[in-house]
Amino acid sequence: MRNPNLFAVQDKRPESLVKTDVLIVGGGAAGVAAAVTAARQGCRVTLVEQYGFCGGGAVAGLSGTVCGLYKASDSNAPPEKIVHGFIDDFIDLMEHKGGLAAPVKYGKTYTRVHDPLVWREVADALVRDAGVQVIYHATVTDMLLNGEHVGGAMVYTTQGKLRIEAAITIDASGDATPTAMAGFSTAMGDNGRVQNPTMIFRLLGVDVERFLACYGNDTIMPAEVSQLIAACDGHGYALPRNKIWLFPTTRPGELLANCTRITGPDGRELNPVFYQDFTDAEFEGRCQVREYARFFRDKLIGCEGSWVNDTGVQVGVRQSRQIKGAATLRNVDILRGEKFSSGIARSPWPIELHAGARPKVEWLLDDYYEVPFGCFVPERGEGLLVAGRCLSAEHEAVASARVTAQCFSYGHAIGHAAALAVKENIPSNRIVGEDIRLLLNRDGAQLD
Repeated sequence: MRNPNLFAVQDKRPESLVKTDVLIVGGGAAGVAAAVTAARQGCRVTLVEQYGFCGGGAVAGLSGTVCGLYKASDSNAPPEKIVHGFIDDFIDLMEHKGGLAAPVKYGKTYTRVHDPLVWREVADALVRDAGVQVIYHATVTDMLLNGEHVGGAMVYTTQGKLRIEAAITIDASGDATPTAMAGFSTAMGDNGRVQNPTMIFRLLGVDVERFLACYGNDTIMPAEVSQLIAACDGHGYALPRNKIWLFPTTRPGELLANCTRITGPDGRELNPVFYQDFTDAEFEGRCQVREYARFFRDKLIGCEGSWVNDTGVQVGVRQSRQIKGAATLRNVDILRGEKFSSGIARSPWPIELHAGARPKVEWLLDDYYEVPFGCFVPERGEGLLVAGRCLSAEHEAVASARVTAQCFSYGHAIGHAAALAVKENIPSNRIVGEDIRLLLNRDGAQLD
């Protein structure tokens, strides 16, 4: 028998060199905003994305909504949009292509449902028009380091490995993977316990008019639906979560369903950082989709003739690994509506903790909080910045700060920070948040 320790690790394909000013790992909302912003400032920008499209959790995970745009209130006031900047460019293009629905009620606030196919096309247009070099179907395998100075990354493609050398690297992976690869400090949730993933799906063949007439316009389903789910769970159906969200979409006869609660086959909470957990989540997620869809067809008015049209390309990941940053967004910052002189993003979104049969929601009413720039600067190292849901934040704070509108804002800010570092030759860990806030306001972010 051969000794496996005698096998050499090698890849004999030729290696290619790419030189760029800014390398961005991940093409979700934060990565797209960062790439376009830095390119608009005259930087050479390279964006690496594992899929063949941009969108991250919004598209691959089919989260389906642009959350975090509007203030929450106990009144029935119309939606008050308080998040601006790059997100406005995105919204304008989505609306022009018919890919974004009008605001719909979501508890005490509003959200907007998007068409994931249009999302991809709009992202393609944004990055191409800005002159970003996009490399799809590519995965970072190693970081280029000189001590604690990041100088780019090694990237796997089918053609062969790319050595991408960059003055600034932006970790927009969502999972802080480049940060962890570089050996910088990261954390995971509440002592390693993170929010469970979910498999979101689209249900076609729905009589949406009858559905809304029965259950109302709030996309968080009423108590009668939760009670019906609880009564049926274990009696012909397996329905582990009873507080669910169903959204009419931009397409006729369709609902977007956010309702699964995925745990492992042994009942354990799953963390998508771990490959076996991620795999188990995909198996279980698809099983739960079929079960909930069967329940909707059997029990909910308007869904009698419905069927599953699509699921996410992967389970939606709410939380995994995050950086430890120069600053940390605290749970109390959200509940108090804290503002910061170095704040680079606003958020009115509640804390949503998805655990158990009923997710916990803590609202911030008639107010918003700000996220300081230091949450995107690793506490150690140079040449690396972070954008997206892997920001430095406490466990419950992430449950608010991770949503789509804010990720666009984070990318807008970090794109400016990267461009400033490149053009002015400023170390990434010396950039001043107040300067980035000024640049964002010049771009229409309306932070002041």
